[in-house]
Amino acid sequence: MTTMPTIYLPHGGGPWPWTPAFTPALAADYVPLRAYLEGLSRALPGRPTGAIVISAHWEERLPTVLTSERPPMVYDYQGFPAETYSVRWNAPGSPRLAAQVRQLLSAAGIESAEDPRRGFDHGTFVPMKLAFPGAEIPTIQLSLDAGYDPARHLAIGRALSSLRAQGVLIIGSGMSWEDFRARDLVRRSSAFDEWFRHAASAPPETRDQMLANWTEAPHARAAHPHEEHLLPMMVAAGAAGSDSGHVAWTGSLMGIRLSAVHFGQASAG
Repeated sequence: MTTMPTIYLPHGGGPWPWTPAFTPALAADYVPLRAYLEGLSRALPGRPTGAIVISAHWEERLPTVLTSERPPMVYDYQGFPAETYSVRWNAPGSPRLAAQVRQLLSAAGIESAEDPRRGFDHGTFVPMKLAFPGAEIPTIQLSLDAGYDPARHLAIGRALSSLRAQGVLIIGSGMSWEDFRARDLVRRSSAFDEWFRHAASAPPETRDQMLANWTEAPHARAAHPHEEHLLPMMVAAGAAGSDSGHVAWTGSLMGIRLSAVHFGQASAG
């Protein structure tokens, strides 16, 4: 069975792939990101047997897995055109994979929970609908831990790393720079992105140390006043284990530098 890479990717703002007329100023900026996401499945070494998405848009007191066999949609955005609230990505869930996740977390001494009602939020369905439009890959979500401890999220990833050898694709879905309201965005985001890309491609031990101490990065709190969009990177990096990372895509939105990272055997789309 093919061992899957782990991936950290930017999911963009709201339902952006379906709002080109609503966001004309950003439409051109989104073209390269869309191309990267649409090419993601071709960059993989094989077809995944399942997928775990750690979305920036779900956090709980304990790491929590989605256990529905047919997850509903969660339209967790406001102020967009009416048609964006009927977008569907009807991938099946996987109670079996969810149970495996909980078993592995428990074996690592990490308490977890499950939610049979929650569905796919836009941190999952936006990139996954572009990457896997056929919605054929059984997919679950795993929440962030609301304590926001980066070392804990690295440990969560490490606990799940063995699933990769079973063909499971682990995706951290966030944004490497999250706050679009910060001052001096172009300069600051370029400096933070340089640190981020260096951390991503560093030897694994150094990488994990840099990510655990991410607040020491230049303009760290300008990038992430709240780190929910960065923590999925910690899970992806933890699940990578000793595999190295490389920047698979880098681009900009409104001049803000963003990057996607692949760990293990995956190439740029």
